[in-house]
Amino acid sequence: MLGPGTTVTHAAVKTLAECGCTVLWTGENAVRFYAQGLGETRSAVRLLHQARLCSDSERRMQVVMRLYRMRFQEEVDDSLTLRQIRGMEGARVRQAYAQASRDGGIPWTGRAYRRDRWSASDEVNRALSAANSCLYGVCHAAILSLGYSPALGFIHTGKMLSFVYDVADLYKTDLTIPMAFHAAAEKPPNLETRVRYACRESFHNGRLLQRIVQDLDQALAFDEATDDQPFADDEARPGGLWDPQEGEVAGGRNQEDE
Repeated sequence: MLGPGTTVTHAAVKTLAECGCTVLWTGENAVRFYAQGLGETRSAVRLLHQARLCSDSERRMQVVMRLYRMRFQEEVDDSLTLRQIRGMEGARVRQAYAQASRDGGIPWTGRAYRRDRWSASDEVNRALSAANSCLYGVCHAAILSLGYSPALGFIHTGKMLSFVYDVADLYKTDLTIPMAFHAAAEKPPNLETRVRYACRESFHNGRLLQRIVQDLDQALAFDEATDDQPFADDEARPGGLWDPQEGEVAGGRNQEDE
């Protein structure tokens, strides 16, 4: 994650990309996200699968329900409406805030912050924003590395990071909420730095990237057996051509065949 003032060479970025390391360009204290490098995969099979789900109302609803169910420890009644489940989700998050407040001994009056006045927020809200920003970066990297689109969200919509928010919400109550309250309770001289270090350690020790990869395919019901990764050994291999009857047909010419 590269912040303001970072200097990096073309060769360094090229090496990172070749090694499958996603580079994120962020704002000061990693609280804003501006751009990212290309993910590791060169196959569009997962992106096409995601697009089909997102563009079909019935299949999209199935993904939405799976995403919500993945957040709860108990089974969710199939008869509940989406509005009822969102009410349950709101109660779950409020309970997580209340529990973290009790554990950290820090008063909690609610989530409130102003993007244009970072320092005006209290310590807990600043810690939450910093921790969530780190979480968004990791989720974004996992989404890109698998070949999904961060823009094609199911619960969230309308932004280029909509799917990032969908995925990150799976982990906030377990990771960033308790972590932010704990960091704020320590009253470190540089709260945002302390939060980033805590996130780095927690994400690494909990193998969060591996967890996200598994959860992504589960949420989108992607069958890995259908992904033969035709570009794994040759990223410059030509792709196919769309056909209305056959779907995909061979396309592109290799200069060696001419």
